Amino acid sequence: MSASRPKRAMVMAAGLGTRMRPLTDDRPKPLVEVRGKALIDHAIDRLVAVGVETIVVNAHYRSDMLKAHLARRKDVEIRISEENDELLGTGGGILKALPNFAGEPFFVHNSDSVWVEGLGHALDRMIQRWDPQTMDGLLLMASMVTSLGFEGRGDFNLDSEGRVSRVAPLRVSPFAYPGVQILHPRIFDDAPQGAFSMNRLWDVAIEKGRLFGIRLDGVWIHVGTPNAVREANDFLSDLVPA
Repeated sequence: MSASRPKRAMVMAAGLGTRMRPLTDDRPKPLVEVRGKALIDHAIDRLVAVGVETIVVNAHYRSDMLKAHLARRKDVEIRISEENDELLGTGGGILKALPNFAGEPFFVHNSDSVWVEGLGHALDRMIQRWDPQTMDGLLLMASMVTSLGFEGRGDFNLDSEGRVSRVAPLRVSPFAYPGVQILHPRIFDDAPQGAFSMNRLWDVAIEKGRLFGIRLDGVWIHVGTPNAVREANDFLSDLVPA
């Protein structure tokens, strides 16, 4: 169990949002709204609620709009990691921002991930489960049965101790990865330079038995398309008064 709470986080916000068009014709995807709140604010609010004090946001498409929006937040320190010259992917983007985390474990949160909590709070449960001695990464896992807006066969399997493994070809996984994790900086020790996917480092951690997962007790909504925005608004409107 972790004795300390991660105080730093990264929100992934540099993508082009092509699948979200036409909503992203005039704004970056993280500024698309669900229930009257920008997607990136849903993510930041959750992180602030568990004690995160510094958040790094990577920026590329319409980065000036994103930076202007984030400048209005006064409840947390926000730093911008520019990717104006080249999109670096999920792994390369975090690697570039790594100096901001001072060698300490940190959250990573995709900006298009929204969920309704079930029993307890997902990020708090991740903090309680996190063990920096045995883990290089801890991934939140959403049940395929209670996921909306996700297209695919699922991403990973979990064993009885919570260790993550890949799904065999043509098999279906019971879990989707909703874009939230805690990472220890050492997972990047042998990382390549430039653009690359976190999948590359996850596979190394899986081989070492150091990538773990924890199940989200709730309903996850992947807000990746205009239809998913409508679905999220409809679903949340039934649960949360306007």
